[in-house]
Amino acid sequence: MKFFHSPRSCSLGIHIILEELGIEYDLNIVNVREGEQRRPEYLAINPLGKVPTIVRDDEGVLTEFQTIAFWLSRTYPDAKLMPEDVSGQARVLELLDYIVASLHMRGATLVIRPSLFAETPEGQAEVQTAGRAALVKGLAELDGRLGDNEYLLGDTFTAADAAAFYLLSWMPGLEIDRGANLNAYFDRMLARPAVQRAVAV
Repeated sequence: MKFFHSPRSCSLGIHIILEELGIEYDLNIVNVREGEQRRPEYLAINPLGKVPTIVRDDEGVLTEFQTIAFWLSRTYPDAKLMPEDVSGQARVLELLDYIVASLHMRGATLVIRPSLFAETPEGQAEVQTAGRAALVKGLAELDGRLGDNEYLLGDTFTAADAAAFYLLSWMPGLEIDRGANLNAYFDRMLARPAVQRAVAV
């Protein structure tokens, strides 16, 4: 299996999942700052020009965070990153979508890359303000949902926690407070050996 990853991007979450699974994989670093995701050799693998990307042993290609997280979790069930029951799986997928599609794409992306949505400095400032507000509101909701739990869905680490970690790791750089529960949760996550191995890359 080949894993295409850009450190400190959202693909960090998939890297954490791979390390939690303890399986062998070929790590391929994609330097998105240098535009390597737009080079022909990478576009031949993932025409969307994004990370993460997984090339399975059967040469099948998987893209999009939620899809990869689900496939890995269900293909290697012994790690218990996805519940066996359909209701539990739905809860993990619900959180994955909320973190990736709402907090990341409709929050963090607006703050980090406002030029994608507006051309003028004034317009970009408005975009960033909207993104920051979405993040603050969304993180407050997530902080309340977490409460005193060890992980987002109780006492068990799931694929949703890997997604939450990558997003939360960006907050200090954006000068956004995670919230008391999420700060403690982030520290617990950072103590996991698999997370430490992933962030070391």
